[in-house]
Amino acid sequence: MFDELIKYKQKDHFFFQLQDSLKEVCNAPTDKSGVYIVYALKNGKTELIYIGRLGKIEKDGSMFIRKAGLGGIKDRIVNGHQFGKIPRRISWPIQMTKEKIEALDIYWFATHNEKYNDCPRVLENKLLQNHLDMYGRLPRWNNEL
Repeated sequence: MFDELIKYKQKDHFFFQLQDSLKEVCNAPTDKSGVYIVYALKNGKTELIYIGRLGKIEKDGSMFIRKAGLGGIKDRIVNGHQFGKIPRRISWPIQMTKEKIEALDIYWFATHNEKYNDCPRVLENKLLQNHLDMYGRLPRWNNEL
C-alpha cells in the first residue's frame, strides 16, 4: 500500500504512550518536510488511523519547511492542530484515552534531499487515495482527502 515511500532514505519511527512527552519522544527532523503515518496499538492489534504531511512546493520550486516552533516535520507532529484547535501534544493523549489506545506508532518520511524534491501534499493525497481504494474509507483520524 505504501510502495511510494520505499525510495526515501531519511525516515524513522517512534512510539508515543500516554505518559510520554510528544516533544521528547518525537525523533522527526526539524529541518525537513514530508509525510507521517500514525498507527494505533490497542488490544494487541495495529490499525492505521492517520496520514499527515508537512510542506509544499513553493512557486520557485523549493520545498517549504516549517520554521516556527520546533520546525520541520517534528513541529507539525507535536504542535499541529488536530481534533479542534488543540495541538497534538494535548489532543492525542485526550483522544487516545477516549479510544482506549495503548500507544501510537508514528512513522515519518522526509520527501526531499539531493535526489528527490517530492511534494508532501501530493504524496499525502496519493497515500490517502490508496487507503480509500483498499478499505473504502479514509483512516479514521483523517477528515478529508
